[in-house]
Amino acid sequence: MGDELASLKIQLERRKRLMEKINEIHSASSLNSILIELKDSIADLFDAERITIYLADVKKNLLFSRVKSGDEVKDIVVPINKNSIAGYCAQSRTVINIKNAYDEHELRMIHTDLKFDKSWDQKTGFRSKQILCVPMTFQNVLIGVIQILNKKSSEKFSEMDIQYAIEVASALSIAIFNLHRLAQATKISRQKHRYYYLLGRNIIDEATIEKASLHPDANKMGIDQVLIKDFGVPREEMAKSLSLYYGTEFILFDPNLPPLEDVLNRIKPDKLKSEKWVPVKVENGVLYVAMEDPADLEKQDFIKFLFPDFKKINFVASFREDIENYIDYFYKLGRYSEGGTELTEILSKLDKGEEPDVEQEVQKVSEQDSAIVQLVNKIIYDAYMKKASDIHIEPYPGKSDVIIRLRIDGRCQLYQKIPYKYKYAIVSRIKIMAGLDIAERRKPQDGKIDFKKYGPADIELRVATVPTVGQLEDVVLRILASGEPLPFDKLGLTERNARVFRECIGKPYGMILVVGPTGSGKTTTLHSAISLINKPETKIWTAEDPVEITQKGLRQVQINSKIGLTFAAVLRSFLRADPDVIMVGEMRDEETASIAIEASLTGHLVFSTLHTNSAPETVTRLLDMGMDPFSFSDALLCILAQRLARRLCPECKEIYTPDKRELAEIIEEYGTEYFRKTNINPADIKLFRPKGCKDCNNSGYKGRLGLHELLECTDEMKSLIKKKSDIEIIRKQAIADGMTTLKQDGILKALQGLTDIKEVRRVCIK
Repeated sequence: MGDELASLKIQLERRKRLMEKINEIHSASSLNSILIELKDSIADLFDAERITIYLADVKKNLLFSRVKSGDEVKDIVVPINKNSIAGYCAQSRTVINIKNAYDEHELRMIHTDLKFDKSWDQKTGFRSKQILCVPMTFQNVLIGVIQILNKKSSEKFSEMDIQYAIEVASALSIAIFNLHRLAQATKISRQKHRYYYLLGRNIIDEATIEKASLHPDANKMGIDQVLIKDFGVPREEMAKSLSLYYGTEFILFDPNLPPLEDVLNRIKPDKLKSEKWVPVKVENGVLYVAMEDPADLEKQDFIKFLFPDFKKINFVASFREDIENYIDYFYKLGRYSEGGTELTEILSKLDKGEEPDVEQEVQKVSEQDSAIVQLVNKIIYDAYMKKASDIHIEPYPGKSDVIIRLRIDGRCQLYQKIPYKYKYAIVSRIKIMAGLDIAERRKPQDGKIDFKKYGPADIELRVATVPTVGQLEDVVLRILASGEPLPFDKLGLTERNARVFRECIGKPYGMILVVGPTGSGKTTTLHSAISLINKPETKIWTAEDPVEITQKGLRQVQINSKIGLTFAAVLRSFLRADPDVIMVGEMRDEETASIAIEASLTGHLVFSTLHTNSAPETVTRLLDMGMDPFSFSDALLCILAQRLARRLCPECKEIYTPDKRELAEIIEEYGTEYFRKTNINPADIKLFRPKGCKDCNNSGYKGRLGLHELLECTDEMKSLIKKKSDIEIIRKQAIADGMTTLKQDGILKALQGLTDIKEVRRVCIK
């Protein structure tokens, strides 16, 4: 009797703690307080070591959570699928209670394909044992998953634990739903009150605000500017309304304010433009920062962190247009730059004076001439602003003009014609900037330009000169894609390709290859992949030629073959420098490939690129180079082949229904048998074609997207590699393993309206 009373008392005490915790959940003021602050005390309810609360992003088919590591908050992302227990719980919406997460038989009893994701255990050193997973739903909508780990006093979570976990999950679902609804309501409420001053003076009405919010330029310009430019709201009145709304001073553009060089040197102009803020002045030791949204607390915290030497920072409101003007003015960009003068104005300066004799023009026109300096700076800056990858300078014999072409989105287009008498002067100026020999015009030369020494943009260019007929020289300048790596989810990989590629990247050793022609985005893909594993606990060495993308945490080496610093030499030195991961810019020869394979077999994860046309061809190419098929098959994890196709302009692309003939051609190109497996109904297919507008310079295309094929090195594929099988057999096995070919991937992306069939055919053969 006494034992029963004691047990009942414990149960009542636990029930009381549960109700207190549920009340705390309902009174939470933010998602962070639920995800980070409350979870540890919830874990105590279940006598558990750890708890994770995941929220669902149904559109992206992901679960995400936040964990605090020291002073840093990190995000955890888990796909909603059978590759993790939390992912399967979200997918099936069933309670899962596991005694031993590492017991594969127990997992198969729940579902034949269920797996336990061990990566988090491997990263943190934590050992998962018992797992209780409960889905969080509200009004039949998936809110997330609560995952409770490791029962301290028992081998398995009890039925009472499950019941309590369901109650906690229900409370969390309601609280999170209400927080989300409140955030949406606050956003709508703030939008209406933003123009309270204008509404009160009958300058605008509610209907005008509604029309402005639906304007096609609302996202690009902001509703404030739409109201000013298209609905006749005076700029000064809008400034007053926003000043009252934010409760701050409102700053307009003033070219008399001197730039704060010490402050501005700490941040790049591109970052300021993307985040829409700029430091404008210091008065009495107070830093004034103009912001489009001075109520953005997250940005305020970042600015305070960036400028800790200012005890007080005033956040004031400003128009987006004025902020951009301040940035251009302070950093000498755009019309405020040295190269900001219009090209026609520079060319008019060049055309002044007498025309020198063609044969003696190199003596008559100095490469130091200020107009020539301005002209070259303007060409490079314009190419950078137009997002060109290459600049082609093409002089012709006699009195023909110098042609300048830019390669934009993979296609060359005419930029400008320059009077013939300056064909030597332009080339000489570029050679001086690149540190080349201006007297040598008979041999090709290579060099680099660090443009920030000469112009307003912080970019690097690779320069190649090529002697052409008539004792002339062509110059090609490659604008190197410097900056941050592209986020992995922006690569445009299909669900299967992204999943397999992620799995391979997460392996402790092996070789991953990214292949394709020059300019197909291989380096971008490699850096995006490496950014996923670029953690403090992982030592990563890279050998590149040139180093285009930089990442904090990587140790990057620039190849210099002139002094014997080749890929093979650097790779050998890496193996003595305690690496976890190695990236080799390119496998140019048998020696480099052999060392890379050896490194991947001795416990290192190796990334590299190769110039091959497809993933299956890469296998035969490396075998033809003399690689040992047994070592190569054991080392290989996957091969990703890619191309870049032009992306249709989202502003002007046209939708149309293809006729039967065009549809039959597309299905035949995809492969009739394979197309049936996609479950796409031919009757529902709509295609898109380019039209052209001012937004895309009347080309119909804007930007590029990747087309991919991913060969996974399965056991069957390893067997074929060891036998040195023909390329067709390898291709068929890769497709059987789930690979879609480059053309198939392109056709699927054309059906989604991302590109058109002509572009796919232009860049893909199979």
